[in-house]
Formats: sequence, structure tokens, C-alpha cells
Amino acid sequence: MWTVSRDIPAPADTVWQILVDLDAWPRWGPTVSGAALDGPGFELGATGRVWTPVGVPLPFTISDLDPGRMWGWRVAGVPATRHGVEPGDQRCRAWMSAPLWAPAYLPVLAEALRRIERLAVAAAGQDSAPSPPAGGRP
Repeated sequence: MWTVSRDIPAPADTVWQILVDLDAWPRWGPTVSGAALDGPGFELGATGRVWTPVGVPLPFTISDLDPGRMWGWRVAGVPATRHGVEPGDQRCRAWMSAPLWAPAYLPVLAEALRRIERLAVAAAGQDSAPSPPAGGRP
């Protein structure tokens, strides 16, 4: 899998909650306009629907889960992205992976991580500025 990551000045638990809160997905996922679980919990084997920006709902299944650390899914039966967080001291590293056949999706994942950082910093009540992009100015 191809992977992008971002250091986020917020606790890993805060970032994890954003990653698994389906109501938050449209706020950080550039290709997500909505999502809903078929059952009550975000757990291994859970199923649901994710809506694309053009309004098309696609079925998904949570195919990998290490609570508090990583989750992956299959969308329309196809292995899709994985999402994770590695804890640090009042900060963390968030990461997302795309299948080997989807390297063109990496910029979308990088944008998702930027959005997650903004949400996490706000949720953690911190007023630090977002990290600058790698190799450049903010």
C-alpha cells in the first residue's frame, strides 16, 4: 500500500474519534458527502453506505480494525483505504494508505489529513497553527 502521514499537534484519542465518527467524514474526506452504518457500532465487519460528492451511495464493510490505532475498509467490495494514528506526547502521527493500484489517490489522502489536523486541533482546544506542508511554506 502507498501511505501518506502527518504529524498532528493533538492527542491520538482525539484524532481517532474523528477517524471513526461517520458524521465527521464529510468534513475531512474530500470524496465523501455522507456516511451511515447499518448497525449501531463501528466494529470489525460493520457495514454501511458512503455517499460520493455526486450523490451515489456505495456499500462498505469495515475489513480491518485495531481500535484506537487503525481501520480499513472495502468499498463496493473492493479493498480501499486504511486509516491510522500513532500516539505521541500530546501529539500524534496520523496516516492513510491507498492500495498499490491507486497511487493517484495519495493527494486526496494528504488533503484529508490536513483537514483532520484542523478538526483535531480545534477539538483539543489548542490554538496552535497547522503544520506546514512538507518541504514548503504554509
